[in-house]
Amino acid sequence: MAVCGYGRVSSAGQSLDVQVEQLEAVPCDRIFTEKKSGTSTDNRDALNEMMRYVREGDIVVVTRLDRLARSLTDLSKLIDELGAKGVGFRCLQQGAVDTTKPEGRLMLQLLGSFAEFETAIRKERQKEGIEIARAAGRYRGRPRSIDPDDVRRLLASGMGPTAVAKQLGVGRASVYRVTASKAV
Repeated sequence: MAVCGYGRVSSAGQSLDVQVEQLEAVPCDRIFTEKKSGTSTDNRDALNEMMRYVREGDIVVVTRLDRLARSLTDLSKLIDELGAKGVGFRCLQQGAVDTTKPEGRLMLQLLGSFAEFETAIRKERQKEGIEIARAAGRYRGRPRSIDPDDVRRLLASGMGPTAVAKQLGVGRASVYRVTASKAV
């Protein structure tokens, strides 16, 4: 039986240190960490690696429920997948969440619903704030990651889209989006 910890923060500027300390104190045999948004389970490499790693009898531990998933649908899917493998789930800060017990499964559903609600409310507040800032002329949106003039200049010099993307430090799809738009 292995105890596997999973820690996640949403952005590169945030620190995983507190979560890792708490997971090490459990103690966890292996800890998976990543810096990705929790609003979806897509493209979360450490989460996917952990899900492949765990075996029957193992336990997955997180510090808070929202570190695993922010939507009840994703949370239920992950917990069901763990359960089908015979893997238990524990949440340190919501101590009643222990899927090896019936009351823990109930608490999981309740807390998962609250986490999803909290995310929806936060998005609404953010949208309202952006609308207010826009109306006041203070919001211009996310700055461009790529200058269409630079793309045009580099393509005109004979560079291919892959080389342009590498030169500008962006993905090749970004170069293609710029070339497909009226900006170039």
